[in-house]
Amino acid sequence: MAQSAPATSTSYSTAISGPDAYQPHRRKEGRSLDGEENLEEDGDAPLQSLEDVSLEDDAAGSHKSTQTPPSGHFRPPSTAPRNNLGGERSAGQTEGTSSSRVWPPAEAYSISAPSFQQQFKKNRTKGRSVLQQVISKTRPVHLPPKPRDEDQRHLKVWEEMMKKSRQAEEKRKEDITKRRQARERAIEESLAKWEADIVPDCRKVLRDPELRRIWWRGIPTKLRGHLWEKAVGNPLQMSKDMYRACSARAQRALQRGTFPEDSLVSLEKDMDETLPALHLFHRETGAMRQDLKDLLLAWTVARSDEGLGYTMGAARIGAMLLINIPLPHTFVTMRNLLDRHCMRSFYGGQKSRDDVEAYFRIFDTLLADSLPKVYFNFKQHHISPSEYLSDWLITMFIDHLPFEACARIWDVLLLEGDSFLFRAALGIIHVLEPRLFFPDRDELIRVLKGESKAAVEAAKRAAGAAGTEIHLVDLGARYEVYGLDEETIWERLEESEEWWKESTWARLILRELPDA
Repeated sequence: MAQSAPATSTSYSTAISGPDAYQPHRRKEGRSLDGEENLEEDGDAPLQSLEDVSLEDDAAGSHKSTQTPPSGHFRPPSTAPRNNLGGERSAGQTEGTSSSRVWPPAEAYSISAPSFQQQFKKNRTKGRSVLQQVISKTRPVHLPPKPRDEDQRHLKVWEEMMKKSRQAEEKRKEDITKRRQARERAIEESLAKWEADIVPDCRKVLRDPELRRIWWRGIPTKLRGHLWEKAVGNPLQMSKDMYRACSARAQRALQRGTFPEDSLVSLEKDMDETLPALHLFHRETGAMRQDLKDLLLAWTVARSDEGLGYTMGAARIGAMLLINIPLPHTFVTMRNLLDRHCMRSFYGGQKSRDDVEAYFRIFDTLLADSLPKVYFNFKQHHISPSEYLSDWLITMFIDHLPFEACARIWDVLLLEGDSFLFRAALGIIHVLEPRLFFPDRDELIRVLKGESKAAVEAAKRAAGAAGTEIHLVDLGARYEVYGLDEETIWERLEESEEWWKESTWARLILRELPDA
């Protein structure tokens, strides 16, 4: 009996898969789906299919296999004999009952995980596999494949459609470029009228439709800073010495270590994220970094008298003003601009939370009137203005629009006031409208935040096809990947003349913010 156990084991292995069942020193050849030869490395044991297992009849039923399975094979928790339902033999079964069956040895249950993976491992041969050859590129994978001639015909049609789409996009960009060049020429030609009629008193623009149309085309660059300062005005009646006084207080607080640490950290972080494409405010090499820091420190000190600290986003406002208006005039303009009711509410912290909610309701009403389908889709997915409008208004669109488009919006915004903030926000929604009908809430939020992966990949492909590069890290132009540029947004704003009414805005303000 001592010699019969190995013999039983050997015969059992032969019965399973022949004499080559497990010989790690040999190399076995096989064929892939492509007809290419697929070689298994030494030491790879072929998978033993349980359907091929044939049990030898053994009347004694007492011989057990002593063959040791290869390392890494699964061994069942118990090698006790199992009943015909797969469970272990119960205590109530008699010995005679158990000896009437022949139980397979442990190797029958030892399915090797590595060998299982190797049997289905990815074919690494060159060329298309059989599966890839039958998959259609013009039909979803869950549908049956098309005939080859039909598939090729549809693929050709698709390529023609993509070619026409690219040509149409190129033509659209050419038209936008032509319109921009024509507008810039018109601005240059009207420079004399600006200096004669608008610079002396910019407020009469609001009363003269012709001058208003000229203003809406954009302020000439050489006049922008001066006209921004005059458009904002000085309702707070601040003197020019106010900047020096607040800046001196800030420097003393820094020297004594009494300047709020959290405000200082937020201020530095905010500057790091401000207009990174311009490199003017870079931490190490920015030429205007120190001027912006001095401005923000003085602004923070001035707000501390009201019990307010630093608010993230103020660096964007200060940077845009500083590029166009020199210190100390920048400080006075920034203080008066952020003291307008809407901006004061969004920069006022918890004290003005009720006013912020009122502005959200106002925007919701305007959105329902101008874009009811988008409004309904937002309501279905529980998307409120608080999830995107704050980011737009606190930075006054600097984080989302290209620099020139943002500067042109500021031209009108500083003149016409808070109502144009909401009008510009609706214009952005108009441009994004085709992208705002996703059935997925998370994707809608990503689109509104300028983080849509599909749009980014499409922009990369378009830039690659044109042989150009696209800098998607520019935090100042997040919506540029959606094709939202200066001419596109302004086209929508000009169209809004048909439905925008200042009386509607005044009525909503009176209803929601009667004390404003």
